[in-house]
Amino acid sequence: MAAIILVHGSGHKAASWDTTISYMTHREDIVCPNLSSILEGKEASYKNLYSSFVKYCSKIDGQIHLCGLSLGGILAFNFALDFPQKVKSLVLIGTPYKVPKLAFRFQNIIFRLLPKSIFETMAFDKKDSFILGKTMKNFDFSDKAKDVKCPTLILCGKKDRANIKSAYYLSQNIKNSELKIMENTGHVVNEESPKALAEILNEYYLQNP
Repeated sequence: MAAIILVHGSGHKAASWDTTISYMTHREDIVCPNLSSILEGKEASYKNLYSSFVKYCSKIDGQIHLCGLSLGGILAFNFALDFPQKVKSLVLIGTPYKVPKLAFRFQNIIFRLLPKSIFETMAFDKKDSFILGKTMKNFDFSDKAKDVKCPTLILCGKKDRANIKSAYYLSQNIKNSELKIMENTGHVVNEESPKALAEILNEYYLQNP
């Protein structure tokens, strides 16, 4: 089995995958990077984060299965486009293909009002969260989906209103893809429905070992 890399979103850390992993059949092949750690002290711009992610993935021998949620999905998507020969399969969970401007502005307002302590459970502290957001505000992969070559599974919680349209868009534009909408689930699928997610991933990796 090729290595499986599970990539968390900006609002969580690697430990957010723990329960999902406990239900998976190939636990020995799974790695979960902490995005803040792989930066190794560099500024949390998207350019630096993606560069660090590329370095992390490149250290793993052979092909890899990439599975990312939200920001993790964006990084996985980006990597699959740039290094198609390295990626055996791609799973995108609650992943936007572009940053919605209105939602981004609203999020920034909320972030400014939150105390620094709230960010302790998130991937980045308050300062780095603003830096990352600022460097991603013009992110748009609308015309890139058609260039993804590997088998791709697109997942989205039915209650994830911010990303469900993106899920349909990606499924319609990535040629070798399938779409699954998960009932009674919102954005953070790996924490809200870990067992159901694990069952879906187990089946998918059985089909794409």
